Amino acid sequence: MKKIQRNNKVRDFHQAKWNEPIIFELHQPGEVGVEVPSANQTIVSEVGDGVSAIPATMCRPEKPNLPEISQARVLRHYVRLSQETLGSDFNVEIGQGTCTMKYIPKINELLIRNPKMMALHPLQNESTAQGMLEIIYKLDVCMREISGMDYFSFQPSSGTQALFAMASIVRKYHESRGEDQQRDEIITTIFSHPSQAATAAVKGYKIITLHPGEDGFPDIEKLKAVVSERTAGFVVANPEDTGIFNPKIKEFTKIVHEAGGVCYYDQANANGLLGITRAKEAGFDMCFFNLHKTFAAPHMCGGPATGALGVVDELKEFLPGPIVEFDGEQYHLNDNLTHSIGKVRAFHGVAQTILRSYAWIRALGSEGLKEVAQTAVLNNNYLYHKIQKIRGASAPYVKGQRLEQVRYSWEQMTKETGVTTEDVQRRMTDFGLHYWTSHHPYIVPQPFTLEPTESYSKADLDEYIAALEQISNEAYENPEIVQNAPYNSTIHKLDEQDYLDNPEEWCITWRSYIKKSMVSELFRK
Repeated sequence: MKKIQRNNKVRDFHQAKWNEPIIFELHQPGEVGVEVPSANQTIVSEVGDGVSAIPATMCRPEKPNLPEISQARVLRHYVRLSQETLGSDFNVEIGQGTCTMKYIPKINELLIRNPKMMALHPLQNESTAQGMLEIIYKLDVCMREISGMDYFSFQPSSGTQALFAMASIVRKYHESRGEDQQRDEIITTIFSHPSQAATAAVKGYKIITLHPGEDGFPDIEKLKAVVSERTAGFVVANPEDTGIFNPKIKEFTKIVHEAGGVCYYDQANANGLLGITRAKEAGFDMCFFNLHKTFAAPHMCGGPATGALGVVDELKEFLPGPIVEFDGEQYHLNDNLTHSIGKVRAFHGVAQTILRSYAWIRALGSEGLKEVAQTAVLNNNYLYHKIQKIRGASAPYVKGQRLEQVRYSWEQMTKETGVTTEDVQRRMTDFGLHYWTSHHPYIVPQPFTLEPTESYSKADLDEYIAALEQISNEAYENPEIVQNAPYNSTIHKLDEQDYLDNPEEWCITWRSYIKKSMVSELFRK
């Protein structure tokens, strides 16, 4: 196969490959990682042995099916797995698009490992947790200033859960006014995150989707045509996933308000807006921020993240409780909200994520936050102008500046060479770089979505651009190089089976794997 000369900015990379079993398959009966000591006599005489007092109905009839494995083998297992992944501490991670991968200050990781922080429990008396409650309250105050909202809850554990909470507030609000049966429609846009429509649909709403005009902006005339006495609310991201900011957004919220609807704002990614625009001035009644995106906390594989949910004063009583308040002397939990939608998850937020984001905001200050947005927009526009010079690449819709990200297209290259965006995605892994296409459906043909954030230098961006240029050259000179990729990764092409879309094929726990394996074995017999 003919090789294409490579730009020296594109680094050599080969993914580590281990034939690593899952941890349950590493189980060795009798092998011990940590031996938990029994309570000593002094403790037993004061509070008991900690076991005997447990009611029999709460005790397991048999031990949980957990792997028995030594500390050394646990360490090797997870280090090997870490070598088989890409991540923001490992590579130039601008290719995750809407997920906003940025540098996480490592000093903030030390903060959350403070023994005082580690020993906190969400059920302890609030008088003994004043320090953490103060941090939650002060982050609330920061978020109010950043957004213009009046109160925040940090209970939602993700952006999607925050969207679900906001859709729940919309329903509860109209219910309190006796209009919940009449108002059964939520309006959104095709380039907003799919979770906006999905969460509203879960609440029973009919979804009306606005498509863009020729310039890529949501069509305001289409909004006027669909808004009515049935409109419960309007939910949108701005900028949308294309990176295009709608400068007429206040006209949209005004139209919905005049019809009696509630306007809520997906600001999961506000990286290009900090200190520049606010939800309040755009006319929104609610918004949320993903602390694990804009505010420099890790995503944790979809794990303990936080969708910070803010509302105007009129909607405070509808928030999921409890919220943290300050009476001038002490911080306390207010769980007595008149119209609360109830909890959307246990307790009142992931304390570690809250602390990380609070520390990040305090370290930057107001001027630093604004500089984050300015740098993110500068980086994105540098990338935007460079990528449009790559053969076969384009950025559909409105020309000129974008904000924090862009949804690009390889449509021209695909027509001319047969190389698709999925081919490019696999080839990028040969250079140690991650690359994301877009949400389905592919409204932008052959899409790829990049977001550089403020964390990346010009040299980082140039390395990523050089990789895309390399792949474009290969596609036009010898497309098989790209189509047969990857060569240096642990996994090659996935087969065409539909198991990723078929719940019957999913095994998300070891128990479900064992169960489905047994069923399959019975059928084979």
